Amino acid sequence: MDDRTMMDTILSNVKGACDLMMHGTIESSTPQVHSAFDAGLQKCLCMQNEIYSKMSQKGWYPSTQVEQTKIDQARQKFSANG
Repeated sequence: MDDRTMMDTILSNVKGACDLMMHGTIESSTPQVHSAFDAGLQKCLCMQNEIYSKMSQKGWYPSTQVEQTKIDQARQKFSANG
């Protein structure tokens, strides 16, 4: 397995853990459970950001700049429907 595939797999797994922690936080039944899931979520989000940053530095997770006019058009489109 090459490094890119391994990092992509790790990122996908961490994203899944973030999803689990987010739902645990939202649906927690007590403040203690909420706090535990929230702390786990924060750690998972930090890991996700670190992995993304490393992949981005290597050019494995490219991001493109979007023109402001396209952002404005999307905002208008969805605010008109809401």
